[in-house]
Amino acid sequence: MVWEAPITSTGFSYPLSERGGTATLPEDVICKVHLKNFVEQQGLVGYDPNLDVLLGQGSCCSIVHVVNCEDEFQQQQLDLLWRILDPGAHTALQKHLVCGPVKVTNPSSPLGADQYFQLRRHQMYEASVMKYGELAQDEAWTEVIDTLTAAAIRFEMLSTAHRSQITLDLEDSSISTKGTKSGAFVMYNCARLATLFNTYQQAVEQGTYPPLPPASELNFSCLREEGEWLLLFNYLLPFPDVLQQAAQLPTATKGIRITANTEAVCKFLIQLSMDFSSYYNRVHILGEPFPHLFEQMFARLRLLGAVRDVFHSALDTLHLPPLSQI
Repeated sequence: MVWEAPITSTGFSYPLSERGGTATLPEDVICKVHLKNFVEQQGLVGYDPNLDVLLGQGSCCSIVHVVNCEDEFQQQQLDLLWRILDPGAHTALQKHLVCGPVKVTNPSSPLGADQYFQLRRHQMYEASVMKYGELAQDEAWTEVIDTLTAAAIRFEMLSTAHRSQITLDLEDSSISTKGTKSGAFVMYNCARLATLFNTYQQAVEQGTYPPLPPASELNFSCLREEGEWLLLFNYLLPFPDVLQQAAQLPTATKGIRITANTEAVCKFLIQLSMDFSSYYNRVHILGEPFPHLFEQMFARLRLLGAVRDVFHSALDTLHLPPLSQI
């Protein structure tokens, strides 16, 4: 069964026309959308001229309606209206991801998204100046401040389950460059790892240390610190499961609502940062350049290289670039 959605001057035409048994489209195509025609009819500019026909593949469509709790009733109306207008809607699996409200404590006036970002950015700048002094006022810090602000906001928003209410405290004390529950703390520890490996690489280039051997040539049994095995068993090994838990939407469940574990990655990164920070503060990774100490140093570097990769992958799911230094 193939459904084609021809574009008209008002968008998609309804109902969708059935194209059963056509020989012009593959069997697994469920819809055909004429993008180029739509761009021309709407007089849109700036789009790639190579845009033409988009084929939708799969045995059925899956549609997720992301809606705040206050508009859930209206979104359900649109859902049902779609099913009425489109006889083919029975092929679409529609689910609703309901997000809780965002409240501000003691607001003096209504606050928009742009105002909220600027407020958090100013607070992050002031906190950075207090911690790093004049360095934080350098122009090179602009990108760092922006990244720290984005991290603070995303962790503030996403660390709470999506269906729960988020309460924002806009006071200056709610933003910190070192608070263990903040996105800035995660970015700080990611930067510590980058600094560690940059320092090691510079020492290799100067001849102080030999290059890092392949993992297959290392003796990991020399890792005897409890914190090293904690990083392995609590973070490196479970990380794929954390990603699957955070990204998978159980659309096959009964009922109209679905639940996403959007907070899983944030909580994982915060806990990883706390345990890595504790280990890093206690254990000296780059020791004296004596050959009998290299075996343990190399094993630790390989372990922390894997921790760094986990940091980068997890941050990428939040669309946050890792910081190389702070």
